[in-house]
Amino acid sequence: MTLKRVFPLIILLIVLSVLGVVFIQMSWIKNAIVVKREQYQKDVDVAAKQVKENIISRYIEKARRAGRILLTSEDIQFFLDREFTIQAFSEEEVRQVIDQRLRANNIRQPFEFSVTNIFRYPVLSSDHFQASDMPRAVHIRLTSDNAYAEETLHILIQEPKNYIIRSMGWMIVASIIFTSIIVSAFVISLRTLLNQKKISEIKNDFINNMTHELKTPLATISLAVDALTNEKVISRPDQIRYYSAMIKEENKRMNQQVETILQSARLERQDMKLNLKRLDAHEIIRTVANNTALLVQEKQGELTLKLNATRYKVDADEVHFSNIIFNLLDNAIKYSKEAPRIEISTQNSTGKLLIKVKDNGIGISRETLAHVFEKFYRAHTGNLHDVKGFGLGLSYVKAVAEAHGGSVKAESTLGKGSTFSIVIPLATGNPPVSTEADFSSSR
Repeated sequence: MTLKRVFPLIILLIVLSVLGVVFIQMSWIKNAIVVKREQYQKDVDVAAKQVKENIISRYIEKARRAGRILLTSEDIQFFLDREFTIQAFSEEEVRQVIDQRLRANNIRQPFEFSVTNIFRYPVLSSDHFQASDMPRAVHIRLTSDNAYAEETLHILIQEPKNYIIRSMGWMIVASIIFTSIIVSAFVISLRTLLNQKKISEIKNDFINNMTHELKTPLATISLAVDALTNEKVISRPDQIRYYSAMIKEENKRMNQQVETILQSARLERQDMKLNLKRLDAHEIIRTVANNTALLVQEKQGELTLKLNATRYKVDADEVHFSNIIFNLLDNAIKYSKEAPRIEISTQNSTGKLLIKVKDNGIGISRETLAHVFEKFYRAHTGNLHDVKGFGLGLSYVKAVAEAHGGSVKAESTLGKGSTFSIVIPLATGNPPVSTEADFSSSR
């Protein structure tokens, strides 16, 4: 199964797994809240039963201390049916019994109470119990069905809002934390998979480009070598020189491609050295422009210099500084769909030299513009299938500019051309004494 088929399947499985875990976690929390509320209600019911038993026991104990002889359970029940009343207790005594039984069942919320007779008239109440509280109260009948006088105890437990959820706070918080960790791990894994997919695609593009770039000169060299062994060519010195020059040129081209890859490897390891010198930036730009003028003329184009900067001395590596100018010019030429119109301009900006390379090429889309300085990245060129390279040029430009303490940015409109701007600090003080600077120190 290919990566293109496996990758969406992996993402789908991970998404389903995470959604499943989150769903189960939420269901567990919901069920835990329901169970906790049921347990709370059960504790309240048990506490209410114990309150009734405790009050009855205390009433019987008071009767015995008063000299009443109660021997059997029938005697006790008969006595309670005829004479029991909550008014034998003070408000404080009843509150104490209720408080003890609630606390014994892990219920520690404040409460109010009231005892009503058969006519629902209160015969004993706490100070803050209101008639409007009756529907929310727990109702406990203190007397039996055969009692002469009916009395019912009403206990209002002042449960705070979201008390059940708050009592499970640590469990809910822990669940949310671990769910967040799982989701974060999913996001990181997904991002890693996307990056790996991108790297795989870049690798394949690079291998294809490298194969194409090296195969062409090798084929040319092979044909030239075959020609040199031809008897007709051997007898003609001019033909030998022609094919020898061809071999030399193609060999030079291959060396340049290999050097580009090696430079990229050095950039990756950050171990390239800069040979810093006091340079005339305008002179470097003119030299590079002259070297590329023929390429522009071959396409019936035009290369214009507008070197308006009044200060143009920089401390830079001559080779690398020349290369980044050449790379930008080479890109401008390669990505022109018609006769190229290229303009190189300079100006000063707060102690820095600003170099702009503007072209009228095919332009860069907004999506592509965000990636043009990435290593191995190559923009889609539409119908321009002859644009060659490894996608290393602009990443090299960015790395070298930053190594010199500068920066580079790109502006472009699709179909209307691009402008690349390099900012390099101007030279200050004496020329550099040390001829080498660590390339990685500025990165």
